[in-house]
Formats: sequence, C-alpha cells, structure tokens
Amino acid sequence: MIDVDPVVDPSEPSAVQHGVRILLGAALVFAGLSHLFWARSEFHAQVPGWMPLDAELVVVLSGVVEIALGAAVAALPRHRVLLGWVLAAFFVAVFPGNVSQYVDHDAAFGLDSDRARAVHLAFQPVLVALALWSTGAWTAWRASATPATISRRRG
Repeated sequence: MIDVDPVVDPSEPSAVQHGVRILLGAALVFAGLSHLFWARSEFHAQVPGWMPLDAELVVVLSGVVEIALGAAVAALPRHRVLLGWVLAAFFVAVFPGNVSQYVDHDAAFGLDSDRARAVHLAFQPVLVALALWSTGAWTAWRASATPATISRRRG
C-alpha cells in the first residue's frame, strides 16, 4: 500500500526554508561585498555617531562578518540552527545603525524620506524572523521545550 500521508520530520527544514536560507546567505554575501567595494560610503550613514570606533573600520568589519555569515548559512547546513541564532543576533546588533540613519535623516541607499527609512526599520524584524525560520532555529528551540523548560522560561 502507498503511504499518501508521509510523516514530515519537523527537525528538517522544508524545501522553501532551504531556498530562503540559501537566498538569505547570498544576499548577505552580496551586502558584505558591497561594504568592501562599491557602496562603502553609503554604509557610513548607518554607523551611529556615538559608535566609539572609526566608521570606516565598522563598515569594513561588518562587511567581513556579513560575507562570513552569508557563506556559512548557505554552505554549512549541518550548523544551520546555530547559524540561524547567530544571524538573528547580528541583525539585532546592526539595528541601532538603521535607527541612527532614521534619526539623523541620512539619505543613503536612496532612503531619502523618513517614510522610506521607517519602512527600512520595519524590515529588520522580518530579517530576524527569516533567519530563525529558514534555518529551523525557531523550530528546534520550540521542539526542545519540555514542561520543565517551559516553566523555567516563563519565570
């Protein structure tokens, strides 16, 4: 008899999740390369004035990190869950730069209005969610929940 309702292993990402993970990795590599080569001055607009490091150094280092994270998330599926959490943390870490661009009214990347900058800000949580979903990190965390860990998480 043919099994028409196969059991799907929830620990394995779907083909769509896999595709999104690869696209996210490629986008990060592209963004990292642009930090280093053709859009370096644009990225300066996202370095907050209060940052205690040289803006050029921040742009170069963040570009290198984006290239490394993008390549890893695309090419190391065995480590996808850990990389999903690291990538989500990276997106949270760079969020102040996006806020700075909005507050300072910097027009880099064609974001020449407060509305455009606000939309850009709103997209950052989407990137966090995509990182966690496409790598299966969120699913893995949820699957690890037992009654004991749930009660500890709730306080």
